[in-house]
Amino acid sequence: MVVTGAVHRQAVCKQLPELQARNLVLENEPKDSGAAIGLAAAILHHRDPDTIMGSFAADQVVGPLEVFLAAVREAVHTAATGKIVTIGIRPTLPSTGFGYIRAGERLSVKDAPSATSVIEFVEKPQEDVARTYLASGEYFWNAGMFVAPTSLMLKHLEMNQPALYSGLQEIAKAWDTPARDKVFERVWPRLPTIAIDYAVAEPAAATGDVAMIPGVFTWDDVGDFAAIGRLNPADENTALTVLGNGARVYSDQASGVVVTDSQRIIALIGIDDVVVVDTPDALLVTTEQHAQLVKQAVESLKASGEVDVL
Repeated sequence: MVVTGAVHRQAVCKQLPELQARNLVLENEPKDSGAAIGLAAAILHHRDPDTIMGSFAADQVVGPLEVFLAAVREAVHTAATGKIVTIGIRPTLPSTGFGYIRAGERLSVKDAPSATSVIEFVEKPQEDVARTYLASGEYFWNAGMFVAPTSLMLKHLEMNQPALYSGLQEIAKAWDTPARDKVFERVWPRLPTIAIDYAVAEPAAATGDVAMIPGVFTWDDVGDFAAIGRLNPADENTALTVLGNGARVYSDQASGVVVTDSQRIIALIGIDDVVVVDTPDALLVTTEQHAQLVKQAVESLKASGEVDVL
């Protein structure tokens, strides 16, 4: 099942031609991960109440695949014991761009030897706090991966977000009927907007219903333009990662990432870890360290009505 924005329908269907229409949820406006994951859970639960679902964001790069799949299998076995399971990523640096999961004691789950309890989820920390997390060995990056019985997911959603739960159930009951589109168009716009972490994961952890499988695979959430540099090695001669057909870039003692679809020359001189994104209607200049702040710029532009460049 894929949940995505309506504008991505053609791309999704091209990449996944085997995807059935009944398993493609197209949001006509964004409602964050609480509604997206919650609706998938409600539809699957309505079809089969014994379903264990896995939720994975599409913008993640993982590897090797067999190591990732081994973690997912452990998560399924752990979820079958009545837990909402998250796959935590073992941190490699004191990142301030990710939320963290604090692991607890090891659980005794058959076929899931690495499963642990979860003490708490914590927000994105300051760098000094992130360093203490890294040094302790108790904290893992929150990758937003969840494996859980749909019944348990919906139980916590009903307890913590009853209005969201009610609306999603209304859509789910109509999903496999001719009334699907009409009900979806009426109910979806008035649903609360909230992340699944706040709606389900954090309150469930407080009641002891969350477990974690440590992920020892490589992982990148491709959450900012700096990730493009991590995933696309820089040219040895220029120390720059350059993406764009016919890109014209001059570099002298500079490093970083350039993404462009224009033909004008971009000259970088004596600047390290720069991020330049050049399009016909907008120019973004930041650093790899501050790439996460682009999200704030997007929200500010939305608030001021400058949506034509988003």
